[in-house]
Amino acid sequence: MHFKSTAISLIPAIALCGPVHADFVGLNIGTKHWMPDITGSFSSDNNTPIALESDLGYDDTSSTSVNISFEHPVPGLPNVKYQGYDLDVSSSSTTANTLTFEGTNYTGDVNSTLDLSHNDIVLYYELLDNWINLDLGLDLKIFDGKVTVSDQDTSASTIDIDETIPMLYLSARFDLPATGFYIGANIQQLSLDDSSAEDSTLMVGYESKSGLGIEGGIKSFNIELDDVNNLNTNLEYDGLYFNGYIHF
Repeated sequence: MHFKSTAISLIPAIALCGPVHADFVGLNIGTKHWMPDITGSFSSDNNTPIALESDLGYDDTSSTSVNISFEHPVPGLPNVKYQGYDLDVSSSSTTANTLTFEGTNYTGDVNSTLDLSHNDIVLYYELLDNWINLDLGLDLKIFDGKVTVSDQDTSASTIDIDETIPMLYLSARFDLPATGFYIGANIQQLSLDDSSAEDSTLMVGYESKSGLGIEGGIKSFNIELDDVNNLNTNLEYDGLYFNGYIHF
């Protein structure tokens, strides 16, 4: 099953939103550090789910990435935002259970890799642009990862994750007048058949008159896949993040 075809059905709804056009070109460049805890499980076929914590010993990870957004005054064309996430984490653990993945049984000292690294390309329109900022658009979440399991006696089994998931994108920011401080939230969401994904952020920040800013908050990413490339997942990444940026 592929998610790419649903992007077409989301575009007309976004185009009807009546965007506000900026009067100038704007550029925002930042660096984000995210420290999520990882919970959940994955499986292949109809095998028993493999738990990240109790079976494989996963706990937490971190991701540092660049984010860039570009806004312009050209009517009809969406603004563009890019964000990358390196979510490649490996674990070695000893389990008393027999773990079955891709038809192969693994036990004892088990090595695994969970790579859900992806790039977000967001195409969005500004609906409001004053002390209340409201954006609506389409987030293309492009995965280039894999899940791998092996032990000391058995060769590794790997499922590649090469998917593009189109998600509805909504961002709201409220500036506190004359202070430089703001609060806000972003949410990207998709539900399709038995698969779903949600990426949400709650934030507080400060931007100086020179355009330098700092931001922090809580970011959560949940993904449930049902037989995508023979892979099933029920995974959650949840933790604090910090972002430093400059806004031209």
